Parts: sequence; structure tokens; C-alpha cells
Amino acid sequence: MKIIAGNWKMNGTRSGLSEMQTALAGVNTENRVILCVPFTFIDGTTGPAAIGAQDVSEHDHGAFTGQVSATMLAEAGAKYVIVGHSERRMYNGDTNEIVRHKAEMALSAGITPIICVGETAEERDAGKTLEIIESGVRESVPMGNGDVIVAYEPRWAIGAGITPSNDDIATAHKMIADILESMGRGDTPILYGASVKGANAAEIMSIPHVDGVLVGGASLKSDDFIPIITAIK
Repeated sequence: MKIIAGNWKMNGTRSGLSEMQTALAGVNTENRVILCVPFTFIDGTTGPAAIGAQDVSEHDHGAFTGQVSATMLAEAGAKYVIVGHSERRMYNGDTNEIVRHKAEMALSAGITPIICVGETAEERDAGKTLEIIESGVRESVPMGNGDVIVAYEPRWAIGAGITPSNDDIATAHKMIADILESMGRGDTPILYGASVKGANAAEIMSIPHVDGVLVGGASLKSDDFIPIITAIK
């Protein structure tokens, strides 16, 4: 079984989500499917795809205008939440420490965090890829109990139509797996996320230690998303 998680970002409609769930109902798969959608689409309804959010506050309540707590997400029906996505790190200043706090808040509310780590183009060009990945995992993933998911997203490849080599993906995922093992989280699923589409999903998910994918734009339309879900069992 693989995990196929879609990140709708600031796209879509409530009716579009309903249409996607209807389309997914006709898909025969053993894979776990997740759709991380805008806050306003999370309404407690269920379907073939579990519903997640795209961010959560590091605080449980208080004077934090515009933020949404993990408790609120859980009450709305979210089962998962993305934390530390490259766009949150780039545009909103989310650090590894903040990401860890957000993941801890999610866990305290019974929500599974999907914790994103990955290097920028500048970090890759400076030969710091593995260093950034290691610090991202060790500093962003909470210690202790509670299920988490880690997503490796090479930030330079997101939205660019570029995919690292299979060897590069394998090296990154092996390193993440080893670090998680050393942290007592050896069973943690590790997703790959950057320019995933139906044409390359099966090859990517056949790489050792790739337990699924985090999909961006290709998760918005069923014609694009379903081939990724069915690409591999």
C-alpha cells in the first residue's frame, strides 16, 4: 500500500471536492488517498479520500488573528495536516522549530501531520542537500508517540516540471529512513513530493523507501489524480 496525498493549495471549490470524491469512489485501489484542501472545504463529510488541511497554528488558542488551531481542525473533520511545506517555509517564515511545534499540536488533537523537508536550489548548488535534509528531519519531527508522515520535497523542483534522478531520490529517502529509525520512528512513511504526475508516479514509487507521493497541481482534477493513485499498488 502506498499513500497518495494531494495538496490543493489555494485552489478548488467545495463542489469540486465533492466531484473528486465521487470520481474516487469508482477507483479500485488499496492505496491510502488523502486530499489536503483549503480550510473552508473541511466540513466533516467523508468519502474515499481522507481530508486534511494545509497548515495549522503552533498555538492552541488565543489572540492569533487568521490562524486555525489543531483542535478546530479536528472538530471540523480534518484527519491530516501538512506542516512545513516549502511555500510556508519560503513565504511565511516557518522554521524547523515552528514546524515541530505545529506537528506537536496536530498530534495532541489526534491529527496526523505530514511533515515536509527539503532543500532549496541554492542549498543544493552549495552541496548542502543531505545536511539540510538531516536538520529538517531531526528538528521538525517530534520525538515520542503518535503517527507522523514525512514528505521529502526538493524545493527547487516544485512546480518546475523537474524531477531529481532516481538515485538522488533514493539517497534522500534512505537517509530520511535511517534518521527516523535512529529517532525511534522507523515505521514512518516517507513520501516524495515535487512534479509528480501520472507519467512518472509508478517509477518514483518503485524507488526504495518511497512510501507514496505528495502531489500538487495534478491532484486538482480526477483525470490527472486517478492515474497517480492507480499507478502502483
